[in-house]
Amino acid sequence: MLLTVIILILIGALANGVLYSKYEEAQCGYQACPATDPTKLNVHLIPHSHDDLGWLETVDKYFYKEVQYVISSAVEALERNPSRRFIQVETAYFHYWWQFQDESMRDSVKKLINQGRLEVINGGWSMNDEATTHYQSIIDQFTFGHRWLYETFGECGVTKTGWQIDPFGHSREQASIYSQMGFDSFFIMRFDYRDKGKRKSERTLDLLWKGSENLGSDTNIFTSGFSEDTYAWPNNLCFDSSCDNHVVMDEKSTEFNLQRIINDFTGIINERSQYYPTNNLFITMGDDVHYQGAHKGFISIDRIISGFQKYDPALADGRKLNVFYSTPSCYAKAVNDYVVRENLTLNYKTDDFLPLVTTDYSGCWTGFFTSRPTSKRFERVSNNVLQAAKQLTALAGFSRDETYRLEDALGIMQHHDAITGTQRQDVEKDYHRRLHAGIMDSVVVISRAVTSLLNLDNDVDLHYCPFANISICAETKTDSFMLLYNLSEG
Repeated sequence: MLLTVIILILIGALANGVLYSKYEEAQCGYQACPATDPTKLNVHLIPHSHDDLGWLETVDKYFYKEVQYVISSAVEALERNPSRRFIQVETAYFHYWWQFQDESMRDSVKKLINQGRLEVINGGWSMNDEATTHYQSIIDQFTFGHRWLYETFGECGVTKTGWQIDPFGHSREQASIYSQMGFDSFFIMRFDYRDKGKRKSERTLDLLWKGSENLGSDTNIFTSGFSEDTYAWPNNLCFDSSCDNHVVMDEKSTEFNLQRIINDFTGIINERSQYYPTNNLFITMGDDVHYQGAHKGFISIDRIISGFQKYDPALADGRKLNVFYSTPSCYAKAVNDYVVRENLTLNYKTDDFLPLVTTDYSGCWTGFFTSRPTSKRFERVSNNVLQAAKQLTALAGFSRDETYRLEDALGIMQHHDAITGTQRQDVEKDYHRRLHAGIMDSVVVISRAVTSLLNLDNDVDLHYCPFANISICAETKTDSFMLLYNLSEG
């Protein structure tokens, strides 16, 4: 528990740092949110791409084949229209992409982030699983991601919004960790179909989640559940370059279809608006590795927003619509403004959204609690090595970058398709390769740190024996010594 407190204090200290003077004009976060209309239903369109850190492909294959183009294309499209918004979620991919960019592109991204048009959401190295992870590893991967974001972008790079749209159920502990990290909101998608159906009928998909009985109301966090079992574009209205035969044509075309699309979209809004308690509704505009050709998607959304303004449709109850680009943070702010203004009491939840039960072939999603046990064990062992390496490098006065490779591998391993075991076999092997390489690097660092702390002239030359499919380590066949290190007393 001491480790938890220390890391959370460090995160708080980072959040209270000083912005780079070059970006003092920043208007990010809630200040950058578009105005809502209290007399209308406010429809928040949220362009996004869900980029798995491994699943059907390895991390590198996803990045080099698709994700790098998502980020580059989205940035270029944002620069064309100041009203556009896009959210960046997986910090690992953002960091990898950043290494390839020149100063001109980096300045453009910093400007977009400081204007709230490119908004970093979640901020962890990965979108972690919530059922099979350990709280220490969750905190570490968030510290790793948020630290890089703050040091690179300042305060505007550090989010207060949790975006967990693909993990297989949601843990109360995640809500507690978020609230202790200073988060204001938490968005979830996968939870029991019976709970979701009940909440839809009672209009309680927006709720207040109590993260901890011991810590009380300090761990309350606004939580919004998706009404649909997907984070994709609404129904058949996908306008990404990967979606065939979907295009918005305005009056300039003889194949004009804009008004029909507006009518179809209004029907979707009319249905979904009945599931939420305020005059706000969010709709995701994206899917897995979408926006590789971002201009098509954004131009289509531009025309849809203009179409709503032109045709001014109404819902079945007579309400008019205010449709605009938005982000999860801005949706949370708008709901909060409504709750305060109308003195509304949100539904209150105190337990988990676990286990996940669906109506399709998957049934009850509990197999991943124990699947690929060697991967789960490898993650815990790797975490132990990382804690020893971090403590000893700190005591020895070494750079914290010395443990980067293992922190990167463990941050990836918290991904909801990694530690869960839901990835393909070759992807699992790639996770293991990353962990092994990280451990080997960290053992070298530990060896140097011990040598320094003991003021020895020669490196102690430590070796690591994982006892993987062997009963004896080669190093023990000759004269050797064993180093015992107690993490809790280090």
